[in-house]
Amino acid sequence: MSTFGRRKCRHCKDFFISDPRNRHHQVFCGKPECRAASKAASQRKWESKPDNRDYYRSAEKAAKVKAWQEANPGYYKRRPRKKSVLPDLWTSQPPDKEVVKAKGDRVLPDLWQGQSPAVIGLISQMTGCVLPEDIAVVTGRLIARGQALMGATA
Repeated sequence: MSTFGRRKCRHCKDFFISDPRNRHHQVFCGKPECRAASKAASQRKWESKPDNRDYYRSAEKAAKVKAWQEANPGYYKRRPRKKSVLPDLWTSQPPDKEVVKAKGDRVLPDLWQGQSPAVIGLISQMTGCVLPEDIAVVTGRLIARGQALMGATA
């Protein structure tokens, strides 16, 4: 295989085709581990320059960091609260068991109409049903299965 137009990665030693915009100085390929090695080499090169040697250690930088930490107490302890995608669905009370009729019967149309449009759309998308009667049947089955699972875990 010809190696024309290819370079050997400085990290993994595999041949790669460099980006035309960076051809004159690209020496690492695009693999994640090689990109990490490239970043480390770049950082070492930057830190070796005389002007940058004490960049993170100067008293001026330490004072700046300390002032920021005092202005933002507990920043590192804060965690973002997880938001529920559909909070109204999970916090709503489950429907009464009487709503689901015997096997093969339809659920009352009022039940599926009270559901979130996202749930109805999801049921329609997954089953291919578009008629309200069909969606009501599927909704009834899903509610019955959910109640059975909730009863099994309680």
